Amino acid sequence: MLYLVGLGLGDAKDITVKGLEVVRQCHRVYLEAYTSILTVGKEALEEFYGKELILADRETVEQEADNILKDADVCDVAFLVVGDPFGATTHSDLVLRAVKLGIPYKVIHNASIMNAVGCCGLQVGYRSFQAKCCLRLCMTLASASLKMIGKSVASGVFTELYSFGETVSIVFWTDTWKPESFFDKIEKNRQNGMHTLCLLDIKVKEQSLENLMKGRKIYEPPRYMSVNQAAEQLLSIIQNRKLQGEESAITENTICVGLARVGAPDQKIASGTLEQMSTVELGGPLHSLIVTGTLHPLELEMLQLFPVAGSSFEQHVCQRTT
Repeated sequence: MLYLVGLGLGDAKDITVKGLEVVRQCHRVYLEAYTSILTVGKEALEEFYGKELILADRETVEQEADNILKDADVCDVAFLVVGDPFGATTHSDLVLRAVKLGIPYKVIHNASIMNAVGCCGLQVGYRSFQAKCCLRLCMTLASASLKMIGKSVASGVFTELYSFGETVSIVFWTDTWKPESFFDKIEKNRQNGMHTLCLLDIKVKEQSLENLMKGRKIYEPPRYMSVNQAAEQLLSIIQNRKLQGEESAITENTICVGLARVGAPDQKIASGTLEQMSTVELGGPLHSLIVTGTLHPLELEMLQLFPVAGSSFEQHVCQRTT
């Protein structure tokens, strides 16, 4: 059996009870080590799990997947992923390979940034609360026909449960490569009143172009994009488009939220303008950035718990219609 096990976001103890039981019973346990990181290292995980871990970098997972799946048809193999196995990134290829080889698999889910992002107060599903209230009111009515109307209204409201639009990844720019496609997606979300969760780039075990061309197994130091760097790239795009006479739905004053080490004891949240995000200090990785859309009053009130010095949100209040 191949097990894909989510580890959560914080430290060794964030694994679920079911996940821990699986890890301890498996013959081999791989730790995926290139899409995210925990606040503790491999040694701390091994001590808590009571199991030796095999680091699986991008090359191992993408080019040597058969080694991971070796003998998984006759023994248990675990593949550990920070967050949720199918959260911010997918490992579908590994699953498909297992299926083709006749190897059964199970997924043990856990928290990921995709749901933990609600810690900042931007509501993932506040309309669902409105729908439940609507349904509860209708169900108190005696008429069966009105009950049916209630179900219809509720189902209509439930079609728009989420305040977040498409999630995007912001990549590190280079001197010769400066893509802007992520900006267009953020802008589209904002035009539709939706917030955007921006996952920030991670460079682990990357080779320089020179070393890659010469076939040298020499790797660059790990790099993790900060909220500052992401904000600076967004501001640069805004400025460039202004020079081209384009008006953007995102400006220097757009309210954003910076998050660092979500799920860890020292997690940090800061809300303010995009301009302020370029200088806010959030500490070490991992960072995420949210560009807000239309803010509900409850969301606004929550964001005021985490203000960057000098932030003012009142002018950005705009309640959604239901």
